[in-house]
Amino acid sequence: MTERIWVPPLRAELEGIEPYGAPQLDVPVQLNVNENPYGPSPDLVQDLATAVRGIAGALNRYPDREFVTLREGLAAYLSAEAGVALTAAQVWAANGSNEVMVQLLQAFGGPGRTALSFAPTYSMYPEYARDTNTAWISGRRHEDFSFDLEHARGLIAEHHPSVVLLPSPNNPTGTALPPEVVTHIAEAVGDGVLVIDEAYAEFRREGTPSALALLDRCPNLVVTRTMSKAFALAGARLGYLAASPAVCDAIRVVRLPYHLSAVTQAVAVTALRHAPELLSRVGDLRRERDALVRWLREAGYEVADSDANFVLFGRFVDRHAIWQGLLDHGVLIRETGPDGWLRVSVGTPDEMNAFREALVEVDR
Repeated sequence: MTERIWVPPLRAELEGIEPYGAPQLDVPVQLNVNENPYGPSPDLVQDLATAVRGIAGALNRYPDREFVTLREGLAAYLSAEAGVALTAAQVWAANGSNEVMVQLLQAFGGPGRTALSFAPTYSMYPEYARDTNTAWISGRRHEDFSFDLEHARGLIAEHHPSVVLLPSPNNPTGTALPPEVVTHIAEAVGDGVLVIDEAYAEFRREGTPSALALLDRCPNLVVTRTMSKAFALAGARLGYLAASPAVCDAIRVVRLPYHLSAVTQAVAVTALRHAPELLSRVGDLRRERDALVRWLREAGYEVADSDANFVLFGRFVDRHAIWQGLLDHGVLIRETGPDGWLRVSVGTPDEMNAFREALVEVDR
C-alpha cells in the first residue's frame, strides 16, 4: 500500500508565498530594520526588571483585558507629544502596530470591502489585506515620492475603499504628509476609515505636524504609533492608536481575549514613565539622519527627503550588488522600495561612519 502524504489544506492564495521578514544576519553593523541603536540604560533595565517581578506572582491570572493603566499612560504621552487632548477611551494598543493594523482591517475590512494605499509604501499593507480577506488596491505617488492628491481622489472615487492606509512618514521613502492631504483624504473617504501610520512620527523634522492634531476635525481618522522605534522597545512589541472611542469599541469586537500580556503591559507602562530618557536620543538620530542625507547628496546620490530614522537613496543599476557589497564589508542595509533604491537605517556615529566608508569602497 502506498503511503499517503498529507498536504495541509492551505488557502489557495497563500500557496507558494514566502513568509515576510527582513534578513536577520549576525554582522557588525545592522542598519536594515529601522531599530533605535541606543538600548535602555542600566537604571531603566533595573526598573523594567522590578516591574516584571512585581506582576510575576500573579501570572496564573489573566491580565487586565482593558489595559486601562497603559491606555491612560499612552493618552497622556500623546497629549504632551502632539499638543492634543486625548483620553484613555480614544486609545487602543496591541502587540506591535502590525497587530493594530490587522485588527483595524478585521473590523472595517473583510470580504466585499477594499483597502487602498499608494506605492511605494509599507510592504506589509497588502499582506494585512490578504490575511483579512480584504481586496487590495495600490495607487501611485509622484516621481519624487510626494503625495499625488488628485490621483488619490480619483482612485477613492472609483473604488470606494472602506480603509485607506497612509504612512507618514512614509516607509520606505521617509516622506511625511502635509496636514491638508490628511484632511482632504479623510473627506474623500467619507464613511470609510483613514489610517495615518505614524510609526516614525517622533523623528519628524521641526515644523512637521502630527495627524493627531486633526482628530477632532476628522471623525473617521485613526493615527497609529509604536514603541518600537523612538522608544527603542522593538523587542517589547507594543503598538497603539488614537481615534474616536467608537473605533476603539469596534476593535474590541475582533480582538483576541487578553491579547496584551501582563508582562507587555508592565514593560510598556514602565517605559512611558521613562519617556524623557528613552526619547533623549531622538534628537541625535535626527542630526545623524540630516548629516547622512547631505553626505549622500554631495556624493552624487538621489536621496528622498526623510522625516524618519532611515534614508532611501539611489539610483543603482544593480542595487543587489551594492547591497551584497556592503554586507561583505559587514554592513547590513535593506534592499526594499522602488527598483534601483536602497534604504539605510540611522545608527550611531560609528555605525554611520562604517556605512559611509563601505559605500565608498563598494560603489567606486
